[in-house]
Amino acid sequence: MSRIIVIGSGAWGTAIALSLHRRGGHQLSLWAHSLEFAQEIIAAGENKLFLPGFPLPPEITITGDNSAVADAEIVVSVVPSEFLRSTFARIGPHLHSGQIIVSATKGVEDHTYLRMTQVIAASIAEAGLTLPGFDLPIGAFSGPSFALEVAQGQPTALTVAFRDPAIATRIQTEFSSETLRLYTSNDLIGVELGGALKNVIAIAAGVAAGVGLGYNSAAALMTRGIAEITRLAVACGGRRETLAGLSGVGDLVLTCTGSLSRNRTVGQELGRGGKLTEILAGLGGKVAEGVSTTRAALGLARKHGIEMPIAEQMELILNEGKDPREAIRELMLRPGKVEH
Repeated sequence: MSRIIVIGSGAWGTAIALSLHRRGGHQLSLWAHSLEFAQEIIAAGENKLFLPGFPLPPEITITGDNSAVADAEIVVSVVPSEFLRSTFARIGPHLHSGQIIVSATKGVEDHTYLRMTQVIAASIAEAGLTLPGFDLPIGAFSGPSFALEVAQGQPTALTVAFRDPAIATRIQTEFSSETLRLYTSNDLIGVELGGALKNVIAIAAGVAAGVGLGYNSAAALMTRGIAEITRLAVACGGRRETLAGLSGVGDLVLTCTGSLSRNRTVGQELGRGGKLTEILAGLGGKVAEGVSTTRAALGLARKHGIEMPIAEQMELILNEGKDPREAIRELMLRPGKVEH
């Protein structure tokens, strides 16, 4: 039996905890950002705010205690990207050598352009834990996975990546079940960037739907979107074949086409003429990671000299109020290119 704590009690964190409980064989905890919210979940017997309708078994310990992380062998981080650094500043002093950290957050930090595992590593270093002999491997898992469907127990496949293949295999063994299948990889860069950057393209797909464009346009955006994602991931050290897998094309297709996608929903409402602040407020506290990732992705792209025309237009729509139809028009009128 492994002791596992899920850090972050949003929809995705709650769904992961439910999936691990369904598998069996673990001692599970779900950490909430505050003691008050932990008590709300306990009192209701479910996460009414983020994942209503799914009773949480009493075997899952709900806690808001930062020190609870010390008892875990495996720490699953499911904190929104904008709160990740501050969260690990809180729990970092309670981490210790020998634990394994798995990031399930899909994003790139604004201003620093760091991937989520890099943000965690930086936070741990700031906590003074990177002493000689301190061993705290950090990896990630990503892929096409709506929280609601994982909570329902619908079959889902993901990729788990660590630089050490043995650790990836351990997480694969600990997490895999009849409803969750994990494939291993040592391409941490490709897996993380695939999961983060597809949210930007999902906003674009939503914009296209919102202005009334059809299947041709959606297919073009997804295809050229994966080209942008792959260019940047490879420039950062990822592998092209990773982006053709679950954490690349797989996640992109799901998020660009699925009605449960918050990023696609944001784009769709923008395409219909909605205001970004009002659209985000309408998400009820849930996060569309692509909104913050767009600017960070472009900063990372400029750092590596990579062209990302779709992401550039999304940045103009999101942060400068550009007319979505004009953005699409400019994408179509770009100078002709060779496909490969």
